[in-house]
Amino acid sequence: MNTRTINVTVNETPQQREVSVSTALRDFLRDDLDLIGAKAACQDGMCGNCTVLVDQRSVKSCLVLAAETHGAEVTTIEGLGDRTALHPLQRAFAENFAAQCGFCTAGMILTSVELLERNPSPTLQEVREGLVGNICRCTAYVSIAEAVLQAAAEMRGETPGAADATTSAGGER
Repeated sequence: MNTRTINVTVNETPQQREVSVSTALRDFLRDDLDLIGAKAACQDGMCGNCTVLVDQRSVKSCLVLAAETHGAEVTTIEGLGDRTALHPLQRAFAENFAAQCGFCTAGMILTSVELLERNPSPTLQEVREGLVGNICRCTAYVSIAEAVLQAAAEMRGETPGAADATTSAGGER
């Protein structure tokens, strides 16, 4: 078996591991590190359920080899926040009932982290476009878009409900 030693920081914890050169990042996270937030779903990058951040960029971890992350910083949903200190996106998803079965939630949130990092004040259309690579089979995406817009407002320091009505996803159900 062809292996490589990688040094990677996962959720702010340095890791040095021997990995097969053919192991997907998703499988490394799930099988070697017991981080199960990146879901194994489509296996070909179509659904976004395995999305993680690599050096603050969202990637579909089923399409990235673990060996390619040598020297990188990886953030999974487990490293974004915790029960006592939720990330604004995690809180907004809960408050807006944006997670139904929860299977797509980690990917949606991590994709949204990068979206809001690039664009702290997205419009509804920009949120929709930003989430194009993520599939949810339980919702009509309305509550997901509302959650992203709410988190964006919170991250900008605005009070809840202060978002302009033209950027709200409300009323489009």
